[in-house]
Amino acid sequence: MNRNVRSVLLVLLAAVPLSGGAVDLGAYLKKDTFKEIKISPNGDYFAAIVPLEDRTGLVIMRRSDNQLTGQFQMDRNSHVEEFHWVNDSRVLISMAEKMGALAQPRPTGELYAINADGTGADILVGWRVQGRGLGTKIQTKKVERVAAWLVDDLPQSDDTVIIAVSPFSNDPYTRAERMDVYSGRRQQVASAPVRRASFVTDNTGEVRFASGADTDNRQRLYYRAGAGADWELIHTAGEDGRTQVPLGFSEDGRIAYLQVDQLEGPDAIVAFDTVDRSRTEVLQDKVADPFSVIYRPGTNTPVGALYIGGKPHTAFFDDATPEARLYRSLEAAFGNMPVVITSTTADGNTSLVQTWSDRSPGDFYLFDGANKKAEHLLSQRQWFDPAQMSPKKPIVLKARDGLDLHGYLTLPSGAAGTDLPMVVMPHGGPFGIQDVWAFDSDVQMLAQAGYAVLQLNFRGSGGFGHAFESAGAHEWGGTMQDDLTDATRWAVSEGIAARDRICIYGASYGGYAALMGVAKEPDLYRCAVGTVGVYDLPTMHTHGDIQQRGSGQTFLNEWIGDRDSLAAVSPNRMADRIKVPVFLAAGGEDERAPIAHSEMMERALKQAGVPVETLYFPNEGHGFYLEKNRREYYTRLLAFLSRHLGGRTASTSAGGGDVAE
Repeated sequence: MNRNVRSVLLVLLAAVPLSGGAVDLGAYLKKDTFKEIKISPNGDYFAAIVPLEDRTGLVIMRRSDNQLTGQFQMDRNSHVEEFHWVNDSRVLISMAEKMGALAQPRPTGELYAINADGTGADILVGWRVQGRGLGTKIQTKKVERVAAWLVDDLPQSDDTVIIAVSPFSNDPYTRAERMDVYSGRRQQVASAPVRRASFVTDNTGEVRFASGADTDNRQRLYYRAGAGADWELIHTAGEDGRTQVPLGFSEDGRIAYLQVDQLEGPDAIVAFDTVDRSRTEVLQDKVADPFSVIYRPGTNTPVGALYIGGKPHTAFFDDATPEARLYRSLEAAFGNMPVVITSTTADGNTSLVQTWSDRSPGDFYLFDGANKKAEHLLSQRQWFDPAQMSPKKPIVLKARDGLDLHGYLTLPSGAAGTDLPMVVMPHGGPFGIQDVWAFDSDVQMLAQAGYAVLQLNFRGSGGFGHAFESAGAHEWGGTMQDDLTDATRWAVSEGIAARDRICIYGASYGGYAALMGVAKEPDLYRCAVGTVGVYDLPTMHTHGDIQQRGSGQTFLNEWIGDRDSLAAVSPNRMADRIKVPVFLAAGGEDERAPIAHSEMMERALKQAGVPVETLYFPNEGHGFYLEKNRREYYTRLLAFLSRHLGGRTASTSAGGGDVAE
């Protein structure tokens, strides 16, 4: 057969939609029932973060009858970032804002509190605190422009907590204060010897560590023996940027546990003897950094860690401890699914246990420790049937320079696993962010549409050690992009992906990588999708919300590159190299990746004669909140991919709950 005729036939065949029904977006557009849930210390109440259309709120339920007793929410784009039961009946709430569903939440620095019965809701500290007026000298709350966050909920005290307080200024100095959770009255207990500091306390509530950085972004770790003692500098990050992060103390306060960057390989957890200054490594995984630390209930004492380099697993300092034995029995009971104990009653008898998988968004169970029984409480998205979802397989491959790269491959449920249309899906960030083995709505939706989905933790991603993350510095469009290219070619060489039916799709940095992919490798992909992306890198030094701080400018120079060097790796300036159709989506209120990036990319593509479709939402930010906008976006996305890869399109109905077959 003539090669040109064969190429034309392949293109026509690739454009034929797969058999089967359309993708019902309804299940994918519905928000989680809740984001996080915790039990009160006395076990009488649950508190949970609940997603709403363009914000998240907090609800409190009575355990005995599941009746709603209290709720808290604020304005558009406001989010309950964290909450803590500080005694049997009071919840402390940290707020954040984010302009768009994909934006990183930015803490507002406001701390609110509410009682379990819904009374006593009040702001305790933050820029919205108002005084009692000029007629009184009694001002229980300080009226000042500061940000605050919780350091220690002080289990030994029902009325007070330790918070960190930071003035509203660029790269400020932080102080630690004891705050009354009812009146908001505060008393300073420590001041930081370094800018932008966070504090760590021991099990008596004394501030013992301060970790921060000046505008040079070099971490400095200070230690003190106790209240009133002088601060002692025990670590300064060198030119390699390696850090030491305090995690907590042993119960007697002598041993401090640190997460320490290594020259090569993943981070280690080290026991630091504060008396004789000896250091002993207690945990290090072969592949991954600690993703989260497991603490002994009711204390600040670390006992183990959760790792998620491939499939999640836990490890403990001592496998003979009660915590280790409990986790092992729970993991066995749940079929070796990941398990995390999210909260425990003060007596330790009742715990909230979270489980999840690649095919399950997550479930919460009440675990009765005395009787060793677990009772199902809630599912985050009960409308998804895990048996109908597509499995996510951890993969490891070699980059062209020999570096090990970890990622995930999701195949359509029931597919043979060979010669499939494929979507390469680079994550956002990029630095410090990683794809993990968990349920992902976009991935499952694409798999249901008939696509294999390839996710790669390219160099620069988090979770695989300091050296791996640092290898991405100054590599936008360089080796970070080459890693994605190598992974794509790996999927072709393994027979998984059809060579002529591969698209690259990403959001934020992933949008940049998608457009850079088709500019740098014009014959590898059939199409590209960039959502809320950055495409003209020099403008990152002049527009957006990063460069406004001295530390932000340092970050741009050290991790992305100086302004003059970035034009050569900006896809909007390489549009003449792009040969395939492009779909761009963006939000007019995006502060992280201003819509001007997408508009510049669109103009450059049109001038180069490249087919380009756009979808701009003036009232959205870094990601899309409103259901009607999200429905339009995913409908357009699936239609675009279908035209070029041949997968299923979205259903035209309003959608229900279940995933279409």
